[in-house]
Amino acid sequence: MESQKLFDQSHVLWRPPNPSRTRGEYLRRFINHKHGLLLKDYDDLHAYSVKDYTFWLDLWEFLGITSSIPPDPRKILEQGRAPYLPHWFPSARLNYAENLLSRSDDGIAITFARENALAHGNGFENRRIRHVSWRELRIDVAKWAAALRAEGIRFGDRVAIILTNCPTAIALALAVSAVGGILSPTAPDMGIQGILERYKQIRPRLLVAETSSLYAGKFTDLKPKLNEVAVVLKEFGLQKVVLVPGAGSATGERMTNIPLSATFDEFLQGGSRYNGPLTFEQLPFNHPLYILFSSGTSGPPKCIVHSAGGVLLQNKKDCGIGFGMGVDDTYFQFTTTGWMMWPFMLAALSCGTRLIAYDGSPFHPDVKDFLKFISEQRVTVWGTSPRFLTEIHARGIHPLDLASFESLRILFSTGSVLTAPMFEWTQHAFGEGIHIASSSGGTDICSCFVGAVESRPVHSGEIQGKSLGMAVEVFDPEGRNIEHTGVPGELVCTRPHPSLPVGFWGDEDGEKLRKAYFDFYPDVWRQGDFIVLNPRTKGLMILGRSDGVLNPSGVRFGSAEIYAVLDSPPPPYDFTQSIADALCVGQRRARDNDERVLLFLLMRPGHRLTSELKKDVREAIRKALSPRHVPAYIFQVDDIPYTVNSKKIEIAVKQIVSGSNLKPSGTVANPESLRQYYKFYDVESLDENGKQVANRNEKSKF
Repeated sequence: MESQKLFDQSHVLWRPPNPSRTRGEYLRRFINHKHGLLLKDYDDLHAYSVKDYTFWLDLWEFLGITSSIPPDPRKILEQGRAPYLPHWFPSARLNYAENLLSRSDDGIAITFARENALAHGNGFENRRIRHVSWRELRIDVAKWAAALRAEGIRFGDRVAIILTNCPTAIALALAVSAVGGILSPTAPDMGIQGILERYKQIRPRLLVAETSSLYAGKFTDLKPKLNEVAVVLKEFGLQKVVLVPGAGSATGERMTNIPLSATFDEFLQGGSRYNGPLTFEQLPFNHPLYILFSSGTSGPPKCIVHSAGGVLLQNKKDCGIGFGMGVDDTYFQFTTTGWMMWPFMLAALSCGTRLIAYDGSPFHPDVKDFLKFISEQRVTVWGTSPRFLTEIHARGIHPLDLASFESLRILFSTGSVLTAPMFEWTQHAFGEGIHIASSSGGTDICSCFVGAVESRPVHSGEIQGKSLGMAVEVFDPEGRNIEHTGVPGELVCTRPHPSLPVGFWGDEDGEKLRKAYFDFYPDVWRQGDFIVLNPRTKGLMILGRSDGVLNPSGVRFGSAEIYAVLDSPPPPYDFTQSIADALCVGQRRARDNDERVLLFLLMRPGHRLTSELKKDVREAIRKALSPRHVPAYIFQVDDIPYTVNSKKIEIAVKQIVSGSNLKPSGTVANPESLRQYYKFYDVESLDENGKQVANRNEKSKF
């Protein structure tokens, strides 16, 4: 492939105004002073961080991790059940929640708003914005912890939640950690199948759920769903269901038809005999904290167990050093409780940072009000998705015409690829002085492999660097490091780090985990992302999932390259007003000798995919990339499948068009969208509108 074209749009968009005053530079100087080293810059610091495990001890000290028993410098890690899964800091004892409750003053810890809080004059009773102080948060955590102890929740007991991103969910998460339980969060928009696929595997003892939800102006009664879930989980060890009033619910309402249920007030009153100062169980570093779930689109999701110490150390590093968060910051991560970015967001509390917890659609009642809200709340670090940025760009919205965003210093994007054109637009749309950052990690590690580096410039389309402590490399299929060639390959991590999963729940011998991550390259973590490093800038680009790499006639490239052309095609083309979304996959059926590329387009209302538009798309891709990148077929579709975490689903569609009878899992937000793709298995028998043509014997590329 013509790899150099990947870097054609790479140029400096932003430079740090004072790189020597960034937290990463403070850490570098701290390590130099402590060990008598001469680390010159971020490259030297990263090299040290992946060469010497003492780095994690340095980080513990620099970040101020609270512990009852500090780590033994002579034993940073010990052998686990496999060489790639060691036990970190085996002698240390700490509590995750104690570290997050870093303050107890009357400053604001959480600001909460539902979408209807942005709709002026709508008459909703709960439309106000609510602020929770650090003192109030600690009191709420204490109440939940007392109730959990009264319920008998002990070390290792699973507590499942079906809650929105709200202060109740945050306080409960910290309380579960305080008593030593394991939290497993799911968002209320998850369907019954998806909830049961998760929770039947981990057999929670307690379920805490909201009775209603609000999204895009629509209230949904969740009680029928909760009833079905409780009936099934009762046979899998569930002992109690705590019902929390949701949006539009009356406080204290009674739902007697749901098995094992108690109201929110009843449950908290049960902990009254445990009233007293909040206490934190002191637990091993590797003690399980969360069970999160893979977003695979077929089969039961993997139940990924994360350690309290690993999540704390990694996420506080990412927040405190990668983004430089501190007590003067306000962090708004747009997320649901069902995505790994929710626990990632919580870790910012350990930096003394105020959180914005938002529940609902950013587009209701008006996305302009949502953008104004970000500015009005003096958000300094805002996490969003490429999909959101692309949509406001397509709507012709100019954020700086709405608000000043004068407090915003970092806007970072994750969840999917932020293309070079969208880097450019975002930088100009929100201000030349704002640090536009992209990062990539995963639910698998609840952290970042590559991400923001405050002391480095941002190059268009590129992630700034490898995260500290993460031995990220780019491998070819034979396991050779090819990163300095500028050729794309597999994202791997060649050295253990603290946020490696403890394991998969129920995978007693660890075989499922080994096959998931350490099988392709023995004892080396393979993330499953297709990545390339720019040898000139040291920036990185994620080009899509490696199992979805497009490979026609041996030419390997990522779907992100096609999406970038659609976002910002070469002159004279412009697709933003006509094309709403796209999905690009490879097709290789059992009878095919080679793979072909299929491009599916979702059109904006009032537009359709014409022969002329197909021609323009092909010409734009040919001009921007090469003739070898041009799709064999282009079709209009009614919908693009996404996971509940807003990730575009390419692999499932690739499997379907290649002949798989896929059964969607509960992670697919719009599973009905997959049905339309089955007809594309016999792509040669379709006309240019994707309709079946009887007795079609001749192949035609549309």
